[in-house]
Amino acid sequence: MSERARASLLLAATALIWSSGGLAIKLVDLPPMAITGVRSALSALTLALLFRKSLCFTLSPARVCAALSYAALLVSNVAATKMTTAANAILLAYTAPVYVALLAPRLLGEKTRPADWLFIGVALSGMVLFFFDQLSPEGLWGNIVAVGSGLCYAAFTLSMRAQKDASPVESVLLGHVLTACVGLPFLLGTQPSAEGWAGLLYLGVIQQGFSLALYVWSIKRLGALEAILIMTLEPILNPVWVALGVGELPGFWSLLGGLVVLLAVTLRGVLQARAPAPKTPGQQPGNSLA
Repeated sequence: MSERARASLLLAATALIWSSGGLAIKLVDLPPMAITGVRSALSALTLALLFRKSLCFTLSPARVCAALSYAALLVSNVAATKMTTAANAILLAYTAPVYVALLAPRLLGEKTRPADWLFIGVALSGMVLFFFDQLSPEGLWGNIVAVGSGLCYAAFTLSMRAQKDASPVESVLLGHVLTACVGLPFLLGTQPSAEGWAGLLYLGVIQQGFSLALYVWSIKRLGALEAILIMTLEPILNPVWVALGVGELPGFWSLLGGLVVLLAVTLRGVLQARAPAPKTPGQQPGNSLA
């Protein structure tokens, strides 16, 4: 298996792990911002341990932008979920591939092909179908914040890809430190249960910490648009975990939309795996997550 194909599989695994966050958050008895703060604090510690031998906190525009956009993404996603429906929040956040397709050619020199635009159209159509029976016109400001969340996600992806010749792990670590500073004060006066602490440990160490190690390794070997298109598996799988965990079953349109996106992602992944790997200046050999 080529390194590029392996990176695609690891990024799909990252999407799978990230998609479990919705269910885990539902099972933790804390305010959302407190959950965000504790999760980010644990994630920062996990990443610091995993990459302790290779961390180098020199600042660059791309690194600062990635850290700020990632912190803004984490906070705005929680805020949007509180201000509007969870379906609205995650659907609008995953308009990010459109922004990446528009900006990647100019900022990264990574060409957006006609086939990429076709895939974006299919994926977005599938997500609209997936949430068709849940969308509501309420929560205007929450929807606006969710659009901002999508912009933050696009900025994060582009900034991480811009560090393909460097180590981008410092960006996510700094982003988690910033988010922890914002969220931890909301923990004052609250006390989670034992199950709540178990959920927080999972969210911080596995769902964000370990999965980000996979993301950092993969993003250096895949284009920005390719990476974010693979990650569209997250909003499709997220409700599946919730359905299995707390019995919230999706409707017909949700199932149909999920099938459309899953088939599109699978087909594109197969075609990418069979295509010759392009030689890019930033592609680096080796299997180390560092």
